[in-house]
Amino acid sequence: MATLEKKKAVERKANRANGPVRASLRNLDMSARKIRVIAAGIRNRSLSYAFEFLATQKKACCAPLKKLLESAAANADLRKLDIDDLNISELHVDKGPIRKRFMPRAQGRATKIRKQSSHIEVVLSSK
Repeated sequence: MATLEKKKAVERKANRANGPVRASLRNLDMSARKIRVIAAGIRNRSLSYAFEFLATQKKACCAPLKKLLESAAANADLRKLDIDDLNISELHVDKGPIRKRFMPRAQGRATKIRKQSSHIEVVLSSK
């Protein structure tokens, strides 16, 4: 049984080395809904377009997205891929864990505050 599991693990590692370039950002303290607005603008676009697009936007999520794309570009550079020929083939923005807090209000009441987080995964592929 152990040899079968090891064989599968080696196969997954080989697929990861030869497959598309990936990078992920987990537990970003920002709502996924806010990030998806910007993510829709760079999905299925070239990497150079995405950097220019993020530089012109005035949203708070642009800095973490830019850093994530730079990380993916560095991963592609390690694989000796040409960065100018890369496209953002997949860009997933998912909800992360929600931290729940309470805020004191008038007359002894308290209201819930939901501090949302998100997970982002980007996959780059050649044109």
